[in-house]
Amino acid sequence: MVRKKFDRRLIPPAPDLAFEQALWAQGLARLAGVDEAGRGALAGPVAAAAVVLPPSPGIAQILHGVRDSKEMRPAARAHWAAAIRVAALGWGVGFADADEIDDLGILPATRLAAMRALARLRQPPQHLLTDYLSLPGVGLPETPLVKGDARSLSIACASVLAKVARDNLMCQLEAQYPGYRLSANKGYGTAAHRRALRELGYTAIHRRTFALKPPPETTQTP
Repeated sequence: MVRKKFDRRLIPPAPDLAFEQALWAQGLARLAGVDEAGRGALAGPVAAAAVVLPPSPGIAQILHGVRDSKEMRPAARAHWAAAIRVAALGWGVGFADADEIDDLGILPATRLAAMRALARLRQPPQHLLTDYLSLPGVGLPETPLVKGDARSLSIACASVLAKVARDNLMCQLEAQYPGYRLSANKGYGTAAHRRALRELGYTAIHRRTFALKPPPETTQTP
């Protein structure tokens, strides 16, 4: 089967409640948006968050500045993460560590982090909206959306909470693992991080099954 290319014209100017309102109209008041952060990093856990917003169109105005977390500056993410935690009916963050990623693979580990996030909700959701991540082990109906963090406010909120929680953890880990500049790169494979790995070696928080690309060669003028 040929997979159709996603039509980017379907992405609204900002994440909205179109999918949420359609499900609310069916009597599903507890919808959990789910998203992850850190899948492509070389170090640290993969994080996932679940957010249940109040079933009211007015929540879009309260959280009007929330976007896909990758499009937001750190200060904006921190500000809106606090606002999300106050406004949401429920939220949870879960992690799967480097050993679990190496043992299970990144996709199953991401699902594990998402299941841990969902387990932290005060009440179980009735339906999941995910950023194109299927969670068959949860046993709940779900709607995986391509570019979900840019289209659904619930998923965008989860994106922000997952990113902020993981970034904060990586900053804390820098003191324990100096030399890798974790507070700057958050565990991703920057050139400086890759050089540090070659010079200092792997630590307990590094993913040993992830391929390490060589750092860019430096050229010297003769």
